[in-house]
Amino acid sequence: MLIVDLLTAAAQAAPQNKFGFKEALEQGGFIAYATVVILGIMSFGSFFILFTKFFEQAKIMRQYNELKASFWRAPSLKDGAAKLDKNSAWRQIVDDGLAAEEAHGKMTDALEAHDWLHGSLARSEASVNARLASGLPFLATVGATSPFIGLFGTVVGIYRALINIGIAGSASIDKVAGPVGEALIMTALGLLVAVPAVLAYNYLQARNKRIAELLSGFSTDVLANINSKGAVKPAVAPAPAAAKPAAAPAAKA
Repeated sequence: MLIVDLLTAAAQAAPQNKFGFKEALEQGGFIAYATVVILGIMSFGSFFILFTKFFEQAKIMRQYNELKASFWRAPSLKDGAAKLDKNSAWRQIVDDGLAAEEAHGKMTDALEAHDWLHGSLARSEASVNARLASGLPFLATVGATSPFIGLFGTVVGIYRALINIGIAGSASIDKVAGPVGEALIMTALGLLVAVPAVLAYNYLQARNKRIAELLSGFSTDVLANINSKGAVKPAVAPAPAAAKPAAAPAAKA
């Protein structure tokens, strides 16, 4: 019992931390809570966009690798398009090119027909690139504004610290520790939200540029194939030869 009493007395005598994160929010009131909620929404949105766009880009890259292995071995664009996923970006370019080919027969000038095909494929590329770029402006906005939102909480915390100093008549640590701690927490939260958003934006933007290059090259190949009536195709690696069946063992005499 003596040990229990000593432990209880020590626990009661231990100093209580009044300057933690929860306490800082309670001291900051509505402004502190609102700042944290806004930054939390921004952070959640940033990571949601990062993961969804990453998987979307990975899917397009995987489809491109599959396309290189089989598409240009098909006898025609229609046959090659049948091998692609219906909702893929590559299938969209082929379908738009075939649709433009059907419509360009109405053009009386060969130059106009070429421009029509080129413009149709360019519009198809632009629509794919626009779809890939969706969400990136949000990341850019979060990266640019979240430090200032955190700075707003910082300013409010410093202002409250100055008020406490004026009321107390002295800058004692117990009067300013809470508001200054709140200000530092808001600054840290703003940076914690901004840095991942900026990194995610730059990473996804670089991958989008690579996909745009692949789309442009594929669109050019499709245009050349249509204009040459299927005669022009990019060089592709030969298909792997099928394994020959093992020879049957000779029958014994």
